[in-house]
Amino acid sequence: MDPFPPTSAALEDPNGLLAVGGDLSAARLLAAYQRGIFPWYEAGEPILWWTPQPRAVLRPREFHESKSLRKFLKTRDWRVEYDQRFEQVIEACAAPSPGREETWISDDMKAAYLELHRLGYAHSVEVLDNDCLVGGLYGVKLGKIFFGESMFSNTPNASKVALKALCELGSLGGLSLIDCQMPNEHLSSLGMTLIQRENFEMELKTGITVGDIGHAPTLTSDLVSSPLDVQLRAVREQT
Repeated sequence: MDPFPPTSAALEDPNGLLAVGGDLSAARLLAAYQRGIFPWYEAGEPILWWTPQPRAVLRPREFHESKSLRKFLKTRDWRVEYDQRFEQVIEACAAPSPGREETWISDDMKAAYLELHRLGYAHSVEVLDNDCLVGGLYGVKLGKIFFGESMFSNTPNASKVALKALCELGSLGGLSLIDCQMPNEHLSSLGMTLIQRENFEMELKTGITVGDIGHAPTLTSDLVSSPLDVQLRAVREQT
Protein backbone atom coordinates (compact mmCIF):
# COMPACT_ATOMS: atom_id res chain seq x y z
CA MET A 1 0.00 0.00 0.00
CA ASP A 2 1.25 3.50 -0.88
CA PRO A 3 2.20 5.42 2.26
CA PHE A 4 0.89 8.70 0.81
CA PRO A 5 -2.35 9.89 -0.81
CA PRO A 6 -2.27 10.88 -4.50
CA THR A 7 -0.46 14.20 -4.89
CA SER A 8 -3.52 15.55 -6.68
CA ALA A 9 -5.19 15.52 -3.26
CA ALA A 10 -2.84 18.22 -1.93
CA LEU A 11 -4.54 21.35 -0.66
CA GLU A 12 -4.41 24.68 -2.47
CA ASP A 13 -4.43 26.52 0.87
CA PRO A 14 -2.01 26.00 2.45
CA ASN A 15 -0.36 25.33 -0.87
CA GLY A 16 0.74 21.73 -1.22
CA LEU A 17 -0.20 20.26 2.16
CA LEU A 18 -0.80 16.58 1.41
CA ALA A 19 -0.68 14.51 4.59
CA VAL A 20 -0.22 14.63 8.34
CA GLY A 21 1.50 12.11 10.61
CA GLY A 22 3.70 9.11 10.03
CA ASP A 23 7.38 9.22 10.94
CA LEU A 24 10.77 10.30 9.63
CA SER A 25 12.15 6.84 8.98
CA ALA A 26 14.58 6.53 6.09
CA ALA A 27 12.13 4.32 4.24
CA ARG A 28 9.27 6.82 4.48
CA LEU A 29 11.48 9.75 3.50
CA LEU A 30 12.77 7.92 0.43
CA ALA A 31 9.23 6.92 -0.54
CA ALA A 32 8.25 10.58 -0.21
CA TYR A 33 11.12 12.05 -2.22
CA GLN A 34 10.53 9.63 -5.08
CA ARG A 35 7.14 11.28 -5.51
CA GLY A 36 8.25 14.85 -4.85
CA ILE A 37 6.88 14.97 -1.30
CA PHE A 38 8.86 16.45 1.58
CA PRO A 39 8.36 16.99 5.34
CA TRP A 40 8.15 20.51 6.77
CA TYR A 41 6.66 21.41 10.12
CA GLU A 42 7.25 23.57 13.17
CA ALA A 43 8.11 22.45 16.67
CA GLY A 44 5.07 21.10 18.49
CA GLU A 45 3.26 20.15 15.27
CA PRO A 46 2.79 16.64 13.90
CA ILE A 47 4.81 15.83 10.79
CA LEU A 48 3.37 17.66 7.76
CA TRP A 49 4.06 16.45 4.21
CA TRP A 50 4.01 18.84 1.24
CA THR A 51 3.97 18.87 -2.56
CA PRO A 52 3.41 22.49 -3.67
CA GLN A 53 1.95 23.66 -6.97
CA PRO A 54 3.83 25.02 -8.88
CA ARG A 55 7.26 23.66 -7.95
CA ALA A 56 10.44 25.71 -7.62
CA VAL A 57 13.39 24.10 -9.43
CA LEU A 58 16.85 25.00 -10.64
CA ARG A 59 18.56 23.33 -13.58
CA PRO A 60 22.31 23.11 -12.92
CA ARG A 61 23.30 24.53 -16.30
CA GLU A 62 20.99 27.52 -15.74
CA PHE A 63 22.60 28.76 -12.53
CA HIS A 64 22.93 32.54 -12.77
CA GLU A 65 26.28 33.84 -11.57
CA SER A 66 26.04 37.61 -11.30
CA LYS A 67 28.91 39.96 -12.14
CA SER A 68 29.03 41.01 -8.49
CA LEU A 69 29.43 37.38 -7.37
CA ARG A 70 32.24 36.78 -9.88
CA LYS A 71 33.94 39.96 -8.69
CA PHE A 72 33.48 38.94 -5.06
CA LEU A 73 35.01 35.50 -5.63
CA LYS A 74 38.17 37.05 -7.05
CA THR A 75 38.79 38.56 -3.62
CA ARG A 76 38.35 35.30 -1.71
CA ASP A 77 40.39 32.12 -1.45
CA TRP A 78 37.59 29.79 -0.36
CA ARG A 79 37.61 26.02 -0.67
CA VAL A 80 34.62 23.78 -1.40
CA GLU A 81 34.21 20.26 -0.04
CA TYR A 82 31.51 17.64 -0.41
CA ASP A 83 30.17 15.29 2.27
CA GLN A 84 33.04 16.03 4.66
CA ARG A 85 31.07 17.96 7.31
CA PHE A 86 27.48 16.90 6.84
CA GLU A 87 26.58 17.09 10.53
CA GLN A 88 28.16 20.52 10.87
CA VAL A 89 26.19 21.77 7.88
CA ILE A 90 22.84 20.57 9.16
CA GLU A 91 23.62 22.01 12.62
CA ALA A 92 24.47 25.35 11.01
CA CYS A 93 21.25 25.31 8.97
CA ALA A 94 19.30 24.67 12.18
CA ALA A 95 21.08 27.30 14.25
CA PRO A 96 19.10 30.33 15.47
CA SER A 97 19.82 33.68 13.87
CA PRO A 98 18.71 37.28 14.56
CA GLY A 99 14.93 37.36 14.18
CA ARG A 100 14.77 33.58 13.92
CA GLU A 101 15.12 32.08 17.37
CA GLU A 102 13.74 28.69 16.32
CA THR A 103 13.92 26.80 13.03
CA TRP A 104 11.96 23.92 11.54
CA ILE A 105 15.03 21.67 11.63
CA SER A 106 14.31 19.86 14.88
CA ASP A 107 16.44 17.23 16.59
CA ASP A 108 14.22 14.58 14.98
CA MET A 109 14.81 16.09 11.53
CA LYS A 110 18.56 16.21 12.13
CA ALA A 111 18.61 12.56 13.18
CA ALA A 112 16.55 11.53 10.14
CA TYR A 113 18.84 13.21 7.61
CA LEU A 114 21.97 12.03 9.38
CA GLU A 115 20.63 8.52 8.88
CA LEU A 116 19.98 9.23 5.18
CA HIS A 117 23.55 10.51 4.95
CA ARG A 118 24.83 7.33 6.58
CA LEU A 119 22.90 5.32 4.00
CA GLY A 120 24.38 7.37 1.15
CA TYR A 121 21.30 9.37 0.12
CA ALA A 122 21.79 12.74 1.86
CA HIS A 123 24.72 14.96 0.88
CA SER A 124 26.28 18.27 1.80
CA VAL A 125 28.31 20.99 0.14
CA GLU A 126 30.67 22.90 2.43
CA VAL A 127 32.30 26.28 1.81
CA LEU A 128 35.47 26.84 3.85
CA ASP A 129 37.48 29.96 4.56
CA ASN A 130 40.83 28.48 5.60
CA ASP A 131 39.42 25.65 7.73
CA CYS A 132 36.36 27.53 8.97
CA LEU A 133 32.92 26.50 7.69
CA VAL A 134 31.28 29.70 6.42
CA GLY A 135 28.44 28.36 4.29
CA GLY A 136 26.86 25.26 2.85
CA LEU A 137 23.78 23.29 1.92
CA TYR A 138 22.37 19.79 2.26
CA GLY A 139 19.75 17.68 0.57
CA VAL A 140 18.85 14.27 -0.81
CA LYS A 141 20.09 12.91 -4.13
CA LEU A 142 18.18 10.20 -5.98
CA GLY A 143 19.37 9.42 -9.48
CA LYS A 144 19.63 12.64 -11.48
CA ILE A 145 17.61 14.69 -8.99
CA PHE A 146 18.93 16.64 -6.00
CA PHE A 147 16.25 17.60 -3.48
CA GLY A 148 17.53 20.67 -1.69
CA GLU A 149 16.59 20.95 1.96
CA SER A 150 18.37 23.94 3.47
CA MET A 151 21.36 26.22 3.11
CA PHE A 152 23.17 28.65 5.38
CA SER A 153 25.66 31.46 5.15
CA ASN A 154 27.74 32.88 7.98
CA THR A 155 29.33 35.41 5.68
CA PRO A 156 27.99 37.17 2.56
CA ASN A 157 27.66 35.02 -0.57
CA ALA A 158 28.75 31.74 1.05
CA SER A 159 25.44 29.97 0.37
CA LYS A 160 25.53 31.20 -3.23
CA VAL A 161 28.98 29.67 -3.63
CA ALA A 162 27.68 26.37 -2.21
CA LEU A 163 24.83 26.31 -4.72
CA LYS A 164 27.17 27.30 -7.57
CA ALA A 165 29.46 24.41 -6.61
CA LEU A 166 26.52 21.98 -6.55
CA CYS A 167 25.41 23.13 -10.00
CA GLU A 168 28.92 22.81 -11.42
CA LEU A 169 29.34 19.35 -9.95
CA GLY A 170 25.87 18.40 -11.14
CA SER A 171 26.49 19.58 -14.69
CA LEU A 172 29.53 17.33 -14.88
CA GLY A 173 27.90 14.40 -13.10
CA GLY A 174 24.61 14.20 -14.96
CA LEU A 175 22.42 15.96 -12.40
CA SER A 176 19.38 17.20 -14.32
CA LEU A 177 17.34 19.03 -11.69
CA ILE A 178 17.66 20.63 -8.25
CA ASP A 179 14.40 20.77 -6.33
CA CYS A 180 14.09 24.08 -4.46
CA GLN A 181 10.61 23.25 -3.10
CA MET A 182 9.22 26.77 -2.53
CA PRO A 183 10.19 29.93 -4.46
CA ASN A 184 11.92 32.91 -2.90
CA GLU A 185 13.71 36.00 -4.21
CA HIS A 186 17.15 34.72 -3.30
CA LEU A 187 16.77 31.55 -5.37
CA SER A 188 15.04 33.41 -8.20
CA SER A 189 18.11 35.64 -8.54
CA LEU A 190 20.23 32.50 -8.97
CA GLY A 191 18.19 30.98 -11.78
CA MET A 192 15.28 29.24 -10.07
CA THR A 193 12.15 28.73 -12.18
CA LEU A 194 8.66 27.35 -11.57
CA ILE A 195 7.16 24.28 -13.22
CA GLN A 196 3.82 22.53 -12.83
CA ARG A 197 3.62 19.68 -10.33
CA GLU A 198 2.75 17.10 -12.99
CA ASN A 199 5.79 18.11 -15.06
CA PHE A 200 7.99 17.91 -11.98
CA GLU A 201 6.69 14.42 -11.24
CA MET A 202 7.37 13.33 -14.81
CA GLU A 203 10.97 14.47 -14.42
CA LEU A 204 11.23 12.43 -11.23
CA LYS A 205 9.99 9.33 -13.06
CA THR A 206 12.63 9.68 -15.76
CA GLY A 207 15.40 10.85 -13.44
CA ILE A 208 15.09 8.21 -10.70
CA THR A 209 15.39 4.50 -11.42
CA VAL A 210 14.74 1.46 -9.26
CA GLY A 211 18.49 0.99 -8.94
CA ASP A 212 18.86 4.44 -7.39
CA ILE A 213 16.93 3.28 -4.34
CA GLY A 214 17.52 -0.44 -4.64
CA HIS A 215 19.15 -0.80 -1.22
CA ALA A 216 16.68 1.37 0.68
CA PRO A 217 15.21 0.01 3.91
CA THR A 218 11.65 -1.29 3.81
CA LEU A 219 8.73 0.78 5.01
CA THR A 220 7.33 -0.90 8.10
CA SER A 221 5.79 1.91 10.17
CA ASP A 222 2.14 2.98 10.21
CA LEU A 223 0.90 4.43 6.93
CA VAL A 224 -0.15 8.02 6.41
CA SER A 225 -3.46 6.90 5.01
CA SER A 226 -6.36 8.73 6.66
CA PRO A 227 -8.10 11.44 4.60
CA LEU A 228 -6.37 14.81 4.83
CA ASP A 229 -9.42 16.62 6.18
CA VAL A 230 -9.64 14.09 9.03
CA GLN A 231 -5.93 14.54 9.76
CA LEU A 232 -6.24 18.33 9.77
CA ARG A 233 -9.15 18.23 12.19
CA ALA A 234 -7.03 16.12 14.49
CA VAL A 235 -4.20 18.65 14.26
CA ARG A 236 -6.54 21.54 15.09
CA GLU A 237 -7.94 19.66 18.08
CA GLN A 238 -4.40 19.20 19.42
CA THR A 239 -3.51 22.90 19.13
